[in-house]
Amino acid sequence: MNANTPYAGLPGVTPPGERAPEDVSEVTPEQHRALREHVSEIASLTREYLPHEYAIGAEVRRGATGPEATVAVEPPVGHPVSAGLSPELNDIEDLDVDASEVARGLAATAALQVKQAMDGHDLAAR
Repeated sequence: MNANTPYAGLPGVTPPGERAPEDVSEVTPEQHRALREHVSEIASLTREYLPHEYAIGAEVRRGATGPEATVAVEPPVGHPVSAGLSPELNDIEDLDVDASEVARGLAATAALQVKQAMDGHDLAAR
């Protein structure tokens, strides 16, 4: 059963559960920097939309099929929300993602999480 999957591994070459090195493209430092700058811009714009009580972070990592980036927001109450990017290597430097649109969406979703968590609770002030 495992022999027909890319994760079966090659005896003596690739351990089971890992991709063969030739299956995963390498990201150049310039591509990594461009992706990092893009997600940092999204995180920065999201910080402008939300009060300081919201924790906002961004991360770029190597995924199973290439680079992956995530911007996450942890509201003061409610569930965290995130947005992920998995661009093709040749598209990294010219990402067609509107940073302000993603930031607004994250901020709105995080604010909605707080609202939903607070439904049914009496507020001390309005």
